[in-house]
Formats: sequence, C-alpha cells, structure tokens
Amino acid sequence: MQNAGSCPERNGRFPDPSQCDAYIECIDGVPTRKLCPDGLLFKPQAGHFSYPCFYPPEVDCLGRSSLQPAQPSGTCPHQFGYYPVGDASHCGQFMICSNGIAHIFDCPEGLAFNDQSLRCEWPDEVLSCNAEAFLGFTCPNFGTTDFGPAGYTFYRSPVTCQKYYLCINGRPRLLSCSQDEAFNEITSSCDAPENVTGW
Repeated sequence: MQNAGSCPERNGRFPDPSQCDAYIECIDGVPTRKLCPDGLLFKPQAGHFSYPCFYPPEVDCLGRSSLQPAQPSGTCPHQFGYYPVGDASHCGQFMICSNGIAHIFDCPEGLAFNDQSLRCEWPDEVLSCNAEAFLGFTCPNFGTTDFGPAGYTFYRSPVTCQKYYLCINGRPRLLSCSQDEAFNEITSSCDAPENVTGW
C-alpha cells in the first residue's frame, strides 16, 4: 500500500494530493489510504457521516487528475458510472453500471441523456445529441406564430394529434397533450378533440 500521508486533523477524510479517486481517512490521528470504487471520485465536501465517493460530474478534482486503472466488465467501461447508449441520432437511452453490471434505461419520451449532467434533458441542450435526427423533426425556417414568446413556434406532430413540437430558436422539442386532448394548431395549445381539425 502506498504511504497514507499524514492527518491534517485528528479525524476526517481528506483528498489524496494527486489521485482524485483516493482519499486519506484519519481516525484518532492514524491515517489510512482508501480508494473509491472504480468509476467514482472522492468528494472532500461529502461530510464525515456520508459516503465520500460520487459520480464524476459531482466532483471537482482540483488538480488531482490521477485515477486508478479502469476495471471494465462486459459493456461497462468502469465498475460504476452512467454512460450514453447509441449515437447522436439515438440519444434517449443510457446505461448505469453498478458493480460492473450494466442496466439500460430509457429517458422519458422526447428527452435525451446528457452525459455531462447525468440527467435526461431536452435534446437541443445535449451537445452529443442531434435533436433533429433524434426526434425525426426539423423546424421549418419560416415565420413565427402569434402565440408564445418571440423565437417560439408550435407544430403538430405528423404522426399523432396528441403530440406537438415546440421550436425554440429553430430547435425542436417534443411535447404531448393529455390523453383526452389534441393539439390545436390554430391556438397553439392542447384542446378538446372536437375543436381540432383533422382529429
């Protein structure tokens, strides 16, 4: 085992000076070097009573760039982590690896997985996602509607009357009306089906 270093305080957990997934745990002034599971990083601000290892977007390594060697398993590049599944035109799935076992999840319809925030977000806000290819819709380049803020336009889905696209500055987002409503192109809002032409 590498040198555990010294204890800045009698009790606590302290960052390893060079390795982001390692830390020094001090109990009664005795230092012990510990390692987070592969794929997780030590967060000094975690507090004394909570688990100190977190996913990378939640940790600022502050110059501690060294990491333990990856321990891939099956389709998991690390034992723990969140990873996108698919390419820029298929960005609505992600994989969570836990103890080297992969679990595949779908984002809610119309959302894409953001591997920077580890959340499902609007596809036009995810750098690795091609929103138009993913949603199968490209916002028309003409005019604006009288409804909504400047730069917002609405278009009914060509597939179903219950879904519609909100175009924000020319980028699409897929939205849905409730089960008993349809999108009304005249008012740019969800409405009773009898008020919607072509329903």
